[in-house]
Amino acid sequence: MIGAIIGDIVGSRFEWDNHRSKEFELFAEGCFATDDSIMTLAIAGAILDSEGEDALGQQAVRWMQALGRKYPRAGYGGNFGVWLRQSDPKPYNSYGNGAAMRVSPCAWAATKEEEVKRFSQLVTEMTHNHPEGLKGAEATAMAIWLARNGTSIPDIRAYINQHYYPLDFTLDSIRDTYAFDESCQGTVPEAITAFLESTSFEDALRNAISIGGDSDTVAAITGSIAQAYYGVPDWIREKALTCLDEDLRDILRRFEEKYPIVKTTG
Repeated sequence: MIGAIIGDIVGSRFEWDNHRSKEFELFAEGCFATDDSIMTLAIAGAILDSEGEDALGQQAVRWMQALGRKYPRAGYGGNFGVWLRQSDPKPYNSYGNGAAMRVSPCAWAATKEEEVKRFSQLVTEMTHNHPEGLKGAEATAMAIWLARNGTSIPDIRAYINQHYYPLDFTLDSIRDTYAFDESCQGTVPEAITAFLESTSFEDALRNAISIGGDSDTVAAITGSIAQAYYGVPDWIREKALTCLDEDLRDILRRFEEKYPIVKTTG
C-alpha cells in the first residue's frame, strides 16, 4: 500500500506539468499527498474496521466520505467530489482511474485470489460500478497479488494479457503521444506496463512519470505493484511519510501492523 502513496506523492507535481523523461528528483518542492493517497488510506481504514466481507462496502463508503471531507482540497474528481458530500451516496457508473489507484490495500489484506477479487469489487462498486471501473481495480489488485506472491514479471504480463488488457505496446512506443486520460482503460494498462518494464521500485516510478498522462495516478498504480515485487527502499518510504500528517500515518501504521507483509529494503 505504501507504494501507491509514494507513487502518488512523486507524481503529484507532474499531473498538470508532465515530464517525459526518467531523469528528475523523486521528491522536490511541490510534492504532496493527493486524493490518491487519501482514498488508498480510506480503503485501508475500511478493511481495518470490517469484521467480515459483508461490511466492507459500507465501511468503504464511511471511510471515503470521512477522509474526503476531512481533506477536501486533495484534488478529487468532479463526480466523486459530489459523491463525498451526499448523505445517501450511490454509485454513479464511473470507469475513472480512481478505482485502481485506491485498491491496493485489498491485495495486502486478502489471503487468496478469490478474496482479492471480492474485496476489490466490494470497495469499488460503491462508486465505480461501470464494468471498466471494476475491471481496472481488479486488474491492479491482481497484479499486486501476483507480485507479492513471487510471480515472475513475464507471468504477470501473461496473466494481465489473458484476463484483463492486451499489453501490446512498449513505453517507448507511447511516450511521445500518451495523453492525460482519467479512465481505467486509458491508465491501468500503461501503469502496469511501467512496472513490467522496470528493474527496481525506483525505476518503476521513473517509468511511470516518463510517459506523462495523469502522472500521480499512473505512478500510484505502478508503485502499488512495484512495492509488492521489489519492496521499498527505506529512504524513499521515510521521505514519503513526511508528506502525511499524524492521522494518516496512524492509519498506515495500524494497517501494516495487522497485515505485516510490506517488504522494505535498505
